[in-house]
Amino acid sequence: MVDKRLPEEGDRIAKLLARAGVASRREIERMIADGRVALDGKVLDTPAVKLIGLKGVTVDGKPVEQAEAARLFAFHKPSGLITAERDPRGRPTIYTALRNALPKGAGRVMPVGRLDFNTEGLLLLTNDGELKRAMELPSSRVPRTYRARAFGDITQAQLDALIEGIEIDGVRYGRIEADLERGSGKNRWIEMTLTEGKNREVRRVLEHLGLKVNRLLRTAYGPFELADLPRGQAVEIRQADVERFRKQLKRGGRL
Repeated sequence: MVDKRLPEEGDRIAKLLARAGVASRREIERMIADGRVALDGKVLDTPAVKLIGLKGVTVDGKPVEQAEAARLFAFHKPSGLITAERDPRGRPTIYTALRNALPKGAGRVMPVGRLDFNTEGLLLLTNDGELKRAMELPSSRVPRTYRARAFGDITQAQLDALIEGIEIDGVRYGRIEADLERGSGKNRWIEMTLTEGKNREVRRVLEHLGLKVNRLLRTAYGPFELADLPRGQAVEIRQADVERFRKQLKRGGRL
């Protein structure tokens, strides 16, 4: 059903709902297919509907509030937490820790990308589904920086070769900047910056090079850094910094 009263210059409903923090755009499209989204009481069956606002829109029968300004939070995720709302195996999730870590009034937030159960460090959270999607897309080329402590023999020359990317078991990993930190012995720290963020990318690449990763920490995502944020704590990123970053993404045609 397409509402004829809607102007062509509006935004697609899935985009507006994502900006309002309901869910990601892809998840919202599934919700529409399942008949969970309605406009003025009429269930929608297509995500192609365009709107200039969310007046009259309901999800599961509940009105949707207008989108707030995009907010972004930095969370120092400890190891031993799942980046999900719930886990079928009963393991603790980031939301268990976030109940006490997020500032009051933070509202519903979604993680930008994921960190594995045993990976720690910077995890960004936002109320804006469109910002989340843009930051996660490989085509946006938002850099992620990690520090990995790995056991084994490796040279800087081997790490330099990763700048051309690498293929492992049929999966192509793009450009990776990797630097071996000073030190001695077989337990060495390696800093790696990549833009694709494929599943377990850092671990798989280093294991392919014959190393065993025994600690992995994300230190930066785009211009936002972990810095000295205590483990298990969260802080809101300044609105001016968020808007500056959003503009950079828009100039790249990503939002």
